[in-house]
Amino acid sequence: MSTERILSAQPVDDDLQTELSLRPRRLKEYIGQQKVKANLEISITAARNRKETLDHVLLFGPPGLGKTTLANIIANEMEATIRTTSGPALEKPGDLVAIITNLEPGDLMFIDEIHRLPAPVEEVLYSAMEDF
Repeated sequence: MSTERILSAQPVDDDLQTELSLRPRRLKEYIGQQKVKANLEISITAARNRKETLDHVLLFGPPGLGKTTLANIIANEMEATIRTTSGPALEKPGDLVAIITNLEPGDLMFIDEIHRLPAPVEEVLYSAMEDF
């Protein structure tokens, strides 16, 4: 009987599937941050009742707080498709424009590490946020 030894710190497919299955998908499954949850629930419920998309949301805090998880929960609660990117990945305004032009009505865009956006990309983002 041979045993497969793990020789790398890289995640294996089973690890990724397990991690995704453990993440909360709805606000009621999310533990902690009661004030944040309450505010999001009010905003999400109001948007759904008006049959509109949720207004812009800024999630901030230290690493590991659950910002990405909350963004995915918002998408699930709004029954929206989430498009995820990161500040460092958006090197020039055209990178952001490419993502924005491919968004469908109701899609949610999440920018992780938004504080690392280059200034020219920020300018385009501000303009886009005013229009949508």
